[in-house]
Amino acid sequence: MNSVDFLLTNKYIIYDIQTEIKRLGRPIPDLIISKTDVGKSRIYSRNFNSSVYDRFKWLCGCPKRNKLFCFICVVMGGNQSAWTQEGVCWERKT
Repeated sequence: MNSVDFLLTNKYIIYDIQTEIKRLGRPIPDLIISKTDVGKSRIYSRNFNSSVYDRFKWLCGCPKRNKLFCFICVVMGGNQSAWTQEGVCWERKT
């Protein structure tokens, strides 16, 4: 019930269910997000590290979409932003 996918597909969630979702806590799956950048002298590869969940208590993840979201915004129906609707990742677009 507290999966990001469930929350995004069910826009109108009654208060009792919102409270239960909050009690269950935010989903913090280990995602496979990576980015490769080219520096002056070498190529840098960065990978998602699940320790980021410890630093940002509002952050949650969706393994189905392989993206990060703002848990509070998704539960409470925040505005139309990347953190609320689309999800955020750092993959290189080709």
